[in-house]
Amino acid sequence: MDAEIPSRLVMSPKVSQRLDIESLRTLCAIEDHGGITRAADYLGLSQSAVSHKVKRLEISLDCALLCRRSNAPLFTDAGKDLLVYAKRILGIHDEALRSLSKSPLRGSINLGMTEDTTCSDLSQILTRFTRLYPGITVRAQVRQSLDLLQMFTAGAIEIAIVQVFQHDVRPTDIVLFEDRLHWVKSPDLDLDLSDKVPFLSFDENCFYRRWAMDIAQEQDSIFRTVLECASAAGIVAGVNAGLGVALLSGRHVSADMEVIDAAFIAPPSVASVIRVSRKSRDPATEALVSEIKNEISRRRKLRVI
Repeated sequence: MDAEIPSRLVMSPKVSQRLDIESLRTLCAIEDHGGITRAADYLGLSQSAVSHKVKRLEISLDCALLCRRSNAPLFTDAGKDLLVYAKRILGIHDEALRSLSKSPLRGSINLGMTEDTTCSDLSQILTRFTRLYPGITVRAQVRQSLDLLQMFTAGAIEIAIVQVFQHDVRPTDIVLFEDRLHWVKSPDLDLDLSDKVPFLSFDENCFYRRWAMDIAQEQDSIFRTVLECASAAGIVAGVNAGLGVALLSGRHVSADMEVIDAAFIAPPSVASVIRVSRKSRDPATEALVSEIKNEISRRRKLRVI
């Protein structure tokens, strides 16, 4: 059974029942870039041209898509509904164009990625890439960032999608998204900083852990590792159970945790980046990197789901 179309988007029978692709693209740009002015800059159009495209959609659908009152949300309810469809329509439209306009490529790509990046827009990009290029085999391995960087240096993978401290981002890196680190614990855990601090750690190849151990020596704190786990889910569970203190990126910090940044030296911010080997760049690798860059350019940054 077909999905029911929201009543807010039922078209008027008096107008042509068509959705213009470029008008839909304009609507998505308004959302991605936070308003008509920025969308116009991104699309290389005047503000009046952008407004005209939106107005044409509104006339076709016989409903308002943008809120035009001050301090109101950017989109009406109907506008939010249409955005869901617009992204699906544009996705398949652009995929069809790319599939028909590219010459077949063959090859293989060895890709390394962290646990966090498997839960992001990147997974959807990889899925679409394999549909566009069935002749290219992508083998992805999930490891800790330091492990991946060692594999990258050794030539075992051509593309490394890793997390690094922001001050370690290279000019040639492609930045996917950025985040902050926080010291956290359970509100039920009574912490005595004069005693050994129970520490929940990723494995020994985690650069969070290495940084934490280094700064602990600088501030006379002594961390006692009580849990070691390679998975973020395991560390989060340990924090919520009150086992100890952990260093977590912002996306893993929940309302059930107590942020205790003031208790220790503030950790640096982190960034998830793509590093591509210069020695092994080939048409297959370049095609994948191009797909990712195009998505970043369209969205400004990728999301972590």
